[in-house]
Amino acid sequence: MGVSPVADGRVYWRHLDPADGTFTIRPARPGDGEAFIGLVRALAAFEKLSPPDDAAVRRLVADAFGPRPRFDLLVAEVQEMVRGYALFFETYSSFRALPSLYLEDLFVHPDVRGRGIGGAMMRELARTAVRRGCGRFEWTVLDWNEGAQRFYRSLGAGILREWFLCRVDGDALAALGRLSRLD
Repeated sequence: MGVSPVADGRVYWRHLDPADGTFTIRPARPGDGEAFIGLVRALAAFEKLSPPDDAAVRRLVADAFGPRPRFDLLVAEVQEMVRGYALFFETYSSFRALPSLYLEDLFVHPDVRGRGIGGAMMRELARTAVRRGCGRFEWTVLDWNEGAQRFYRSLGAGILREWFLCRVDGDALAALGRLSRLD
């Protein structure tokens, strides 16, 4: 029983336990696109946000599986169905002069939570960060999601209260990006 790494280049983790089922964590494939989008929509519902519209869905699939992927994607399979995903990419720390692995989304469908899928995905992401020479593995967590905060702390993560996420989007982004007479 338990979770163990599988070193075949395609499957990162396989958990075999007749009591609660089997799960596999692996890199996403183009055929996973529809399931991935379904999980993104489920995450949006959980966070009480609008799901991606049709144009955003097309971009997500193209950015995941196109000729020049913009991010990496792991999926968790339970009974040969994609039931979780982790979307991540590299950023860079100027102070450390090293890349950082940034986790944008980690979502496991509520029907299959409690099986160790999230922890196995986080461990694989940490291994990916180490393999890539990253100095950090970072992500954000919503202030109201106390369950996720407890989970991340149980993995050894610190929650940095001294940093605030800043965001410019929509019309404000367009206005900020316009050239002024001084540019």
